[in-house]
Formats: sequence, structure tokens, C-alpha cells
Amino acid sequence: MLAESKTLGLYLLDCLKKEGIQEIFGVPGDYNFSLLDTLKDYEGIKFINNRNELNAGYAADAYARLNGISALITTFGVGELSACNAIAGSYSESVPVIHIVGSPKSAMQEEKALAHHTLMDRDFDVFRKVYDNLTAYTAVLTPENAAREIPAAIEVAKKKKKPVYLSVAIDLVTQPIIPSEKQTIEEGTKDSALKAAIAHSNTLLAGANNAVILADMKTIRFGLQDLVQQLAEQWNVPVASSMQGKSAFDESHPQYIGVYGGAFGDQEVTKIVEGADTVIAVGALWSDVNTSKNTIKLDPLKVVEIQPDSVKVGEASYMKIQAADFIRELSGIGFKQEGKLPETSFPYDTVTGGAEDPIRAASYYPRIQQMMKENDVIVTETGTFSYGMSQVRLPRGATYIAQGGWQSIGYATPAAFGACIAARDRRVLLFTGDGSLQLTVQEISSMLENDCKPIIFVLNNDGYTIEKYLNVQVKVEKQTYNEIPMWNYTKLPEVFGRDVFTAQVKTDDQLDEAISQVEKLNGEQLCLIELIVDDPMDAPAYLQKMREAMEQ
Repeated sequence: MLAESKTLGLYLLDCLKKEGIQEIFGVPGDYNFSLLDTLKDYEGIKFINNRNELNAGYAADAYARLNGISALITTFGVGELSACNAIAGSYSESVPVIHIVGSPKSAMQEEKALAHHTLMDRDFDVFRKVYDNLTAYTAVLTPENAAREIPAAIEVAKKKKKPVYLSVAIDLVTQPIIPSEKQTIEEGTKDSALKAAIAHSNTLLAGANNAVILADMKTIRFGLQDLVQQLAEQWNVPVASSMQGKSAFDESHPQYIGVYGGAFGDQEVTKIVEGADTVIAVGALWSDVNTSKNTIKLDPLKVVEIQPDSVKVGEASYMKIQAADFIRELSGIGFKQEGKLPETSFPYDTVTGGAEDPIRAASYYPRIQQMMKENDVIVTETGTFSYGMSQVRLPRGATYIAQGGWQSIGYATPAAFGACIAARDRRVLLFTGDGSLQLTVQEISSMLENDCKPIIFVLNNDGYTIEKYLNVQVKVEKQTYNEIPMWNYTKLPEVFGRDVFTAQVKTDDQLDEAISQVEKLNGEQLCLIELIVDDPMDAPAYLQKMREAMEQ
């Protein structure tokens, strides 16, 4: 039984703390002051003040990817709407974020007053209705329902791996809650469905000579990496990852063959995956990104598709099966592939270029791969970097963060800040473009304010190169809307009032020297390296292939 003296605000924080949340991102606003005042005196959770709500949402997203769950506080109307894009991204990318909104006094809402931060139409529920479409659960908290709704929302976020929305009036935060029964989500594996799916899979595997595992995004979100690795080792089969599932499998592992990218990716990998007689697809998401614009060629009759709560073998679907239970059962069927594993090469294993050669994608990606260390957190922006970094082979224990599906330009810089807060004992590397950085550059200030010391690479290729590549329909020679102002990026830290290491590099030897300096600093300062590429259409091979296919 809950103590009746526990206030709504304290109970909410207790529930968040129980989930391992030690920081909450957000921006203060007059309707969330009682939440922030409660948080200010609370032990075990710190409020992290972002520069705007959009950035706060991006930071919370990355924090949840590393921590398992996160929280965000905004104010009613203007604040929560600013965070909409970030929360929509979390929904698209299956990231559990608890979005908490401080709303006007309950009396004002009951009277339908014409309050500021509203649409001046007396409707105080309109923004929650917006979030009905962007989250897996919404609730307006009161002292009477808080003990039921808060645990229910958190449970939904954890089990569905989706953001949820909780709103509370400013005057109710300090009110004592009234005990009530908690709701629980009953989820489990149906034994008959599990047996049928295993039997069907066993039939498919009985004649398999070259099976392969494809690890996708939900492998990461639902914590299936260890089970997938154990299965791969037991079966002696090669493993590829999808674009959105990068880092779902240890890329230093001898059984890892690379990212499967259809017609655009490494053709050795494509040949192995598409030539397999059985493909075990774990946590598959058949998006246009993962299917490489529908250029992948997988026979659905040869695919065992394992989703978080269902399995599909060929054309037969089996519901109410938890992925972890199914993978464990698969391990016990006695399948093992004989013979030598296929070998693949990785595009950036060999460092090319040198001396005073101008930097190019072909030369800086191998150097980036070479500088990476075990357990690094790599945050990659949407754009040319996302396609190039997808082909970089990560070291053991590395975590890769990118918005592979939602692809909101500007995500990565605030996300890197969230990663720094979530994993203070790990090195964070941010790879962003000049156009993307200009959207959310303020969060470098948050990094410095919170003593974060990531290594930031800014690709200055004079505008939105990714847009120029994707815009194949437009035949005009000069697309002015894809141009951006030229900033002096290495001077940005001066604006934020902190001493950091910066370097502008135009040649391979300058890049080598800058990386050497960063290594010597060993995390003592935030480091920003500006890669100045003189060819605005320079791009990694993956993107070039995609452009050619789109033109055809």
C-alpha cells in the first residue's frame, strides 16, 4: 500500500528512479515549475537543462538507447509541440522515452479559461490528442489515478519500446496521491504456437547448407544481441546486419560479414545473404532504408522472421511468441552448419591517400575506422555520414546511434549530448555535417556546460550534399535551397565560452595530425575537427551507387 503522504511529483520521480533514470532532460516553462522544484530537491535524479525542447527530445532519445529508458520534461503547448518531432522519431525508431508535460492549473482547465500557451479555443486536451498518434500511451495524471497510470505508462514504454506521454497540472504535482491498484500487461509465449513455429523452422533448416543470420534494429531495442551471438556461434553461420540494425552484432566477431545493403552495399555480403538457403531475420524492419530502395532480393519462403512477439516462417505466421523464447528453442534443435565460414573484405580496412592529398570519403573513412576504440559510442548524423559510417567496421563493444528510419536532420548533435550524459565512462564520437550542425548547434553549449568531452567531426562540404544526391528529379545546375551559410566551425566553442581543441583539415596528413592530437589529449577536452572537402559531391560508394540506381 502506498503512503498517502507521498505527493504525485515524488511518486513519479520514485518510479523513474526505479527504472534507472538518473537524469531528466528538458526546458523550464511556467507550467512545469512545480515538477522542476520537486526534482531540484530530489536525490538520485538530476535535471539536465537543454537549449530547446527539440534538442531535449533528441538527447532523451539517445539516453534511452544506452540506458534502456529515459525521461523528458516540457511545458504545456509551446514546449511539448517543440518536442513533437523528437518524440515522433523515438516512436519510429522504437525508443522508450517518458514525456512529462506540466500543464495549467486544474481550475483553469475546468473553467476552460483563455490561458497563454493554448490555441485560445478553451481546449486543454488538444495537445494530448496530438500525442495519441505519436506515443504508445497517454494519460492526464491526477492524485486519484497517478498510482495506476504512471506504472502503466512506464510498463508500456518498456515492453513496446515506444515513447509515452504523461501530463499533470502544475497545482497537482504537490498533492498527495490516493492509492490504487496497478495495471499489468500480460504478455508471454503461447506454448503451442512456439512448438509449431520451431517444427516449421526445423523443416526449413533440415536441408540448409548455407544459412545466414540477419540482425536488424529490434535486435538492439529488445536486447537480443547476446542470444543472437550465441545462436550464431552454436550454428556456425555468418551474420550480417541491416543498415538500421548496425551494431546489432559484434562487428569484430569472426562470423560477422558486414552490412547487407542490397544493390548499394558490399556485393560480397549481398551475394552471401541472397544466396543463402535459409535466412534467420531477427527483429527485421523492411523499410526503404533497410531494403536499399527495394533492391534486396530475398525469397520470403526461405526466411524465418523473428519479431519481438511473433514469428513468421515462410508465409506462415505464429503469434504470441516472445523472441527470446524462440531463439533459445532454436538453439536446441541441434542444427550446425559444416564447412568453412565465408570470408568478406571490409571497404575501409586499408588506409588510402596521404601527404598533401585532399581529403576524400575514400581516405577519411579508413582513418576514422582506425581511430575507433572498444566500447566507443558512435553517433552519426543523417546525410552522407550515415551512408559512409554504415560501412565502417566497429570495434568490440561499440554502440552505434543513428536515426536510420526517421532521419531528422540535426538529430545527432543533441543525441551525442544525451549519450555523453548516459555513458560518462565511455568515449563519444559525433559525426555530423555542416548543414545538420547548423540546425541544432546550441547543444554543444550543453555539452560544455555539463563537462562532456566528445570528439566531434564536422564534414564541411558546402551545403546539403545528401539532398543534392537524392534530388535526382531536379535537373537545374544550381540548387540554391541546398546551400547554407559558410560558418567558421572551429570558432564555435569561443561563442560558448569554453577552451576546447579544434582543427581544420583539408589534406590527409592534416587529418592524421589532428587525430594524433586528439589521441594525446585522451579525453581531457572536447575536440572538434572540421573536415573541409573541396568537392561538394564527394560521397561514399554506397551513396554513389544509390544515386546511380535512382537515376536509372
